[in-house]
Amino acid sequence: MIQIQAGSGPTALRILLGSQLRKLRESKSISRDQAGQCIRASESKISRMELGRVGFKERDVVDLLALYGVEDEETRDVVMNLVERANEPGWWHRFNDLLPSWFQAYVGLEEAAERIRTYEVQFVPGLLQTKEYARAVIMAGAVGAVPEEIARRVDLRLERQSILDGENSPKFWAVIDEAALRRPIGGVEVMRGQIQHLIDLMNQPNVTIQVIPFSYGGHAAEGGAFSILRFGDPDLPDIVYVEQLASALYLDKREEVDRYSEVMERLCAVSTTPTETVDLLRQIMADL
Repeated sequence: MIQIQAGSGPTALRILLGSQLRKLRESKSISRDQAGQCIRASESKISRMELGRVGFKERDVVDLLALYGVEDEETRDVVMNLVERANEPGWWHRFNDLLPSWFQAYVGLEEAAERIRTYEVQFVPGLLQTKEYARAVIMAGAVGAVPEEIARRVDLRLERQSILDGENSPKFWAVIDEAALRRPIGGVEVMRGQIQHLIDLMNQPNVTIQVIPFSYGGHAAEGGAFSILRFGDPDLPDIVYVEQLASALYLDKREEVDRYSEVMERLCAVSTTPTETVDLLRQIMADL
C-alpha cells in the first residue's frame, strides 16, 4: 500500500516507477539493504524510491535493473521511459498552489491511465461534471475561498475532463449511486443540466455510466467511493485510489487490487444497463 500524506509530493509516474522497481526487487528476493548497497545508498532511500517520494537518477535505475536481472530489452525500455517521463512536469503543475500533493499524484495517474473505473456515492464523478455543478461542489467544500480561487478550481476540473476527448482517451466506466443523482447540489436547474450532460455523455464510445438504484438496497461497496486505474503496459500494476479527508490511499498490491476489482464487478452486475441508465436519468430529471 502506498499512502500519500499531504506534503509528501510524489508525482504519479514516480509512484508507478517505484511500484515497478519494488515488484522487480521482490521477484528476485533481494532486500532493500542489498539494493541500497548496489546504488551506494541506504535501505531507507530504496524505501522512499519504491514509495515514489524521491526523484530517480538514470544511473541508479540502470544499476538496479542489472541487480534485479532484468535483461529483457522491452521491460528495460518501459522502466527507463518512466524515469524520463517522471522528471517532466505535468500541465496541472500550474495549479500546485490549489492541489494537495496527494491529489496531484492522482491527476497524473488519471492522465496516464488507459482505463478508469470509478464508484461514487456522494457526487457525480469529477470527469463527468458540468461547470455549474463543479462550481457548486467546490464552493461547498472550499469554505472561505475567494471567487478567484473558486474559478481556478473549476478550471482545473474542466481541464481534467479533456482526457476523455482526445485520440488516446481512456475508457471511463462510472458506477454512481442513485443518491448522488438525487442530491440537489446547486439547485434544481444545475442538477437538470448535470443529468442531461450525463445522458449526452452516454453517446461517447469511451464512456459507460451505470447507476445503483435505491431499489437494490445494500451492496458490496458501502465502505465508500474508489477508483481503479489501469495502464497501457501490462508490466505496470493497476492502482486503486481511495480518497480520505486529508490524504489518499494508493493501493497496488495484487490482493488489494483484486479485492476492489471484485467489488467493482459486483457493482456493475447489480447496476442499470446503459439503456436503463438513460431511462433512470430521465426519470430523475423529471422528478426534480
